[in-house]
Amino acid sequence: MTLKSSLIVALDFSDFESAKNMVELLGDEVGFYKIGLEMMMSGCYFDAIKYLKDNNKKIFADLKFHDISNTVGAAVRNLSKLDADLITIHAGSKDMMKAAAENKGNSKVIAVTVLTNLDETDVVDMGFDKSLSLDDLVLKKAKMAIDCGLDGVVSSALRAKNLRANLGNDFLIVSPGIRLGNDNSNDQKQVADVKTAITNGSSHLVVGRPITKSPNPKESATLFQEMIVSG
Repeated sequence: MTLKSSLIVALDFSDFESAKNMVELLGDEVGFYKIGLEMMMSGCYFDAIKYLKDNNKKIFADLKFHDISNTVGAAVRNLSKLDADLITIHAGSKDMMKAAAENKGNSKVIAVTVLTNLDETDVVDMGFDKSLSLDDLVLKKAKMAIDCGLDGVVSSALRAKNLRANLGNDFLIVSPGIRLGNDNSNDQKQVADVKTAITNGSSHLVVGRPITKSPNPKESATLFQEMIVSG
């Protein structure tokens, strides 16, 4: 991966035309895009994949599969045939993650640890052990994912430093919730600025609204790219 491909722009649009317009607007400044559930439910997900591939863009297929191992394995296998560069599943059972690893083809599969719109109170409410800190919970899930043969994890940049210290550097850490500085965190609870993310060890930074809702998206994307390089 080049430094420039460390930035992944989230195409969180409900229709293909809006996503396409954003890609055209950003031009050569961005080469990696996330397409997720919102685009999937528009009915144009596979059109978006084809369009991005035809324009030499990398694809982060963020569908967060979580089901029985056979189903997840088959879903990953089918998506890998479409040349998705990154595919997400949840950090669930070992059998499920192993099935994904066995069927990933040339794609890389990463596991979602704890969503960045959750905090300590949320994970306790969900039934996780209240004696576990967020750092410990993310580390536990990440270690299991890597042991199962996955290529990395989705994690807040705030947890990346602990992951690198305990698990090394030979895996991906894809971090959403990235801001330039004191930007509005919107619905995110675990946000970090670019410098913190890079310093802590995130390999890819996922940025949505700070670029796509900016008055000048290309200028904002350029600023993120410059901050990644300086970081």
